[in-house]
Amino acid sequence: MSTTERVDAVIVGAGVAGMYAIYKLRSTGLSVRCFEAGAGVGGTWYWNRYPGCRCDVESVDYSFSFDPDLEQEWDWSERYATQPEIVRYLNHVADRHDLRSSITFGTRVTSAEFDANAARWLIRTDSGEEVSARFCVLATGSLSAATVPAIPGLAEFTGRWHHTARWPRDGIDFTGRRVGVIGTGSSGIQSSPEIARAAAHLYVFQRSANFSVPASNAPLTAQTRAEVKATYAERRRRCRENGGGSLHEPYPRNTLAVSKEERWAAYERLWNRGGVLFSKTFPDQLTDRAANDEAVKFFTEKVRATVRDPEVARMLIPTDHPIGAKRICTDSDYYATFNRDNVTLVDIRSAPIERITPTGIRTADAEYRLDDIVFATGFDAMTGALARIDIRGRDGRALRDAWSAGPRTYLGLSVAGFPNMFIVTGPGSPSVLVNMILAAEQHVDWIADAIGHLRKAGMPTIEATADAQESWVEHCNEVADRTLLPLANSWWVGANIPGKPRVFMPFAGGFGAYRQICADVAADGYRGFRLAAA
Repeated sequence: MSTTERVDAVIVGAGVAGMYAIYKLRSTGLSVRCFEAGAGVGGTWYWNRYPGCRCDVESVDYSFSFDPDLEQEWDWSERYATQPEIVRYLNHVADRHDLRSSITFGTRVTSAEFDANAARWLIRTDSGEEVSARFCVLATGSLSAATVPAIPGLAEFTGRWHHTARWPRDGIDFTGRRVGVIGTGSSGIQSSPEIARAAAHLYVFQRSANFSVPASNAPLTAQTRAEVKATYAERRRRCRENGGGSLHEPYPRNTLAVSKEERWAAYERLWNRGGVLFSKTFPDQLTDRAANDEAVKFFTEKVRATVRDPEVARMLIPTDHPIGAKRICTDSDYYATFNRDNVTLVDIRSAPIERITPTGIRTADAEYRLDDIVFATGFDAMTGALARIDIRGRDGRALRDAWSAGPRTYLGLSVAGFPNMFIVTGPGSPSVLVNMILAAEQHVDWIADAIGHLRKAGMPTIEATADAQESWVEHCNEVADRTLLPLANSWWVGANIPGKPRVFMPFAGGFGAYRQICADVAADGYRGFRLAAA
């Protein structure tokens, strides 16, 4: 290691988590290097440029809270920001705090190996660079490892094909073209209405219908922005104490404790308000199947009232999972798009795709001639980006092997056998179930405090104990099993990746409760961690 650059911390990834990690760790006096595969900051928001891409958390909440002056100065234009506006915001933050000086762009970390004798990590990149760091902070993102299904014949396709998470920076002109969108998750639901407006014909290939709620997006008025800015501190406090990291409060009574009229009125308010919080209209909606069924009935009526063809409406209504057991999508005219003459919904559950031909897609019962194929097929979520790095802890044990039966962490922050390695918003934390920016800030703050504790005590390493890790995994499973969340074949359980172990990966106990658990662990001398003596 004598010829290798030495720093206090290496951060992998320059999305929102990595950006804040640079700021926070540098502010405590640590030397930092960050490696980012993209050519700019933003992580998921840098790569996902597909038409219609926008956040499903309100802009004023999906923003950094660590800089009060920034909160007052930045003006969001819409209730739900588009990808370009979010990227402008993140670039502004990077400029404001000189974050790029610590980032090496266009560079992937290929391996990270712990040297127990030196108590340091050796990080290698695809450019051949090696950096020795005392701490390795993995801010690789929960939704960053894009996946393209292994459909035979793709290499023979003579048209254009793209994944929504690897969209060309200059966009794609679909005018007058025949387009196939494979997948009806968030990116498929957001992009299909936009593509349909330009394409000669759009075919949406759907294996699993998804629940989607209108975004009810609108411009933010100067008055609304002023009101938010006047109460930002209190707003942030309430978001941090809330289960989802938002201001949402469910209806004060359970679903079946009120009349149908009162129940329907509550649903209508949340439906018109728009967004993913419809899944939490009532406090028991994600824990009681009978209660959940009532929300499904309301949703079904909305779709049938929108889609003119009853058979198409039937295909668009999910029957294989409770509403909210997969992350609800938010859309702008998704269901109405299927009323267009140039849009066809193709059911690939009953007639699966057999192969991609040179001129399109062949299913079990038809062939579709296409000029373009759009893979809206999502990600190897939460663990995929980590699995693509050769990470080795004590005794050379690979993280892939340690997680062969599914991810196992303590608090979603640390893994037994991998000292001084921290994961930001990893499996075993609230992560994708909550406001990801607030979740990232909470994790990075905790990591910075833990490192500060080590430095003050003169201790070289901190590492989760195996017992604490097993207890946390059991607790996460117990909490999830008290809900309806594990009942769906969702990416939350890795069901979209062939061969991936079926494990419900996020912590489902709520952001406020999780923050308190982390604070209590630290206050109790980092209970569940082994702190090595100097």
